[in-house]
Amino acid sequence: MAIIERIQAEISGHPIVLFMKGTPQFPMCGFSSRTVGALREAGADMATLHSVNVLEDPEVRANLPRVSNWPTFPQLFIHGELIGGCDITMELYESGELARMVAEVQKA
Repeated sequence: MAIIERIQAEISGHPIVLFMKGTPQFPMCGFSSRTVGALREAGADMATLHSVNVLEDPEVRANLPRVSNWPTFPQLFIHGELIGGCDITMELYESGELARMVAEVQKA
């Protein structure tokens, strides 16, 4: 189960992790693009945002849903906790909650 351990290390090793299609600079799907945009607008430091391109790592793409219990991409984790996908991230952004969460991470 080395891939499961690798996924868990990614999640626990960074305060904010986005498993997405593409990269923050070049998202490869609309949902990933919207999620990156929400993080950017919420004040996330894009230079330090840790992202994993699931299109380049089929093992992660196949196994992350088993770890997170979330079937789709992107998947946003903050402090090791699954926040959700694009829709939940957008809801948190629109309510102002995402900006609060990001600010809390960045001041730590």
